[in-house]
Parts: sequence; structure tokens; C-alpha cells
Amino acid sequence: MRFIHFASLVLLLSSFAFVGDRPAYRLFTAAGQPADYDQMLTELAQADVVLFGEQHNDALTHWLELQVAKDLQKLKKPGQLVLGMEMFERDVQPLVARYAAGTLADTAFARQARPWSNYHTDYHPLVLFARENKIPVIGTNVPRPFAQAVARGSLKALDKLPAADRALLPPLPLQVDYELPGYKKMAAMFGGDSKAHGAGAQNIIQAQALKDATMAHFIRTSRQDGQTLLHFNGSFHSDNHDGIGAYLRQYAPKLSVRTLSVVTQEQLQQLDKDQLNVADFVIIVPVDASKTY
Repeated sequence: MRFIHFASLVLLLSSFAFVGDRPAYRLFTAAGQPADYDQMLTELAQADVVLFGEQHNDALTHWLELQVAKDLQKLKKPGQLVLGMEMFERDVQPLVARYAAGTLADTAFARQARPWSNYHTDYHPLVLFARENKIPVIGTNVPRPFAQAVARGSLKALDKLPAADRALLPPLPLQVDYELPGYKKMAAMFGGDSKAHGAGAQNIIQAQALKDATMAHFIRTSRQDGQTLLHFNGSFHSDNHDGIGAYLRQYAPKLSVRTLSVVTQEQLQQLDKDQLNVADFVIIVPVDASKTY
């Protein structure tokens, strides 16, 4: 019986192991250079706020969110990590806090907190991780009826709200910068300049701005000195450093903010030109990656 030399066997196996390697994702800097995950974590851990721009229905994105949360916790001291989530509205924050603290049952939380339809597959692991590790969870989004009222009747719909409702919103009156890239992109969906295409386009952008400003406001008010607040939101709320980022610069210009954005591409070898500078770190996932809905 012939024996293959061990070194030769290792070389032979390694030659097969990396042929056709298909990574699940690739990480890049804003400039399109390959980025190191551990170096990214070190930078994120030093930030006051991290805006993780996700694809809501991408299974790989949600796995990555959980890994980033777990790894940041290892780099932070107890009490220095906070999770913020677009997926919960401000009026259910008491329920979110009780669940994260372990004083509200799963069934009651699911029944009362109006979680998104993909909560159990995509966000429950994050909230459960926070609960098990005593990490605060902050719901940051505007209650849907207020955004719907603005979409129908402009920001003027908020003028006569009682104090209890205003407590769920950012400071009013709200200023909207229609020149922000994200809002200009929304305007293009209506055929051009939002101001030139009627109140309907303006109202939709104002509703989006209300969501962005609400999230920024409660990110600012929910973190304490020395903490990193890791916030999960749709990438359109933080891409190009606008949206939430623009309102954070308005409300708390001294905060150190870092952004991540998940994008989909046919190829993972390099970042497409139109994705450059979309965030401080850009994660490419395959177009055909598994979707949760």
C-alpha cells in the first residue's frame, strides 16, 4: 500500500479547498477598498452611534447584524452597548424595555408591541441576544399614524397635536432639506423636483423626513456618554450620510457617527461605482442570497 507524504497531501487538499471559493459577502471601505472585519469593529466600537443600513428581507444581512452586535459587546464594557431599532415605534417603547429586561413574556410582547411581520425570523434573535445580555433596546421610529397623517396632509398635520403625542416626535416644527441625496432620489421617483410636482411628492418626502428625524432624536436622547448605540434601519434612512445622519448632525453635531450599508450586486469582487461613498463601510451580498419574504 502506498502512502502519500503528509506535506504533499496538505498541499493537494488546499489546492482544491480554494478553487471556486464563493464568499457569502464582501466588506469594503467607502472608497471601494477591501476592508478588514476586525479593524471595522475596532472603529465602530469607538463611535458614539453606528447606523447599520440593512436590506429588510435579506437573511444574510440579519445574520451579520447579530454578529456585529455580539462582537461589539465583546469590545465594550458592561453597559456601554445599546441597540436601537427602526422596527419598533416610540409608543411601544415601554413594552420593548420590559421585554429586553426580561419582565414581559414573548407572547404578550408579540401581541402588544406591533412587531413587523418578519420579526420572528429576522429581529427576534437580536432582541433575545439583548435580553440575555442585559443590553437596552430602544425603539426609535415614529408611530405610523403620524407618518400617514403627514403623507396625506403635510407636516401641518402635526401642528395641533397634544403634548402627549408630541413627546413621541422630534422637536417641531421640523425643517426638511429637500437637497439631501435621499430626498432628491425620492423626488426623482415623482418625475423631478419635489417642489415642482405638487403637494403629493412633498408630503411623501416630509413623511420620510419625519421618520428620519424621529429616529435621530431618540438615538440622541437614548444614549449616554461612553455608550455606543448600534442602530438598525433600512439603508435608505442612512445611505450617503443623510436621512438619520443629517438630523443627528443637526441635533448633536459632536457625536461620532459611523455608517454601514448592505448592498446587493451580481458580483462581489469589487464595489460598483454607484455604491462608492454610500457609507463608511459597505457590505456586498449576492443578489440571489436567501430572502425572508
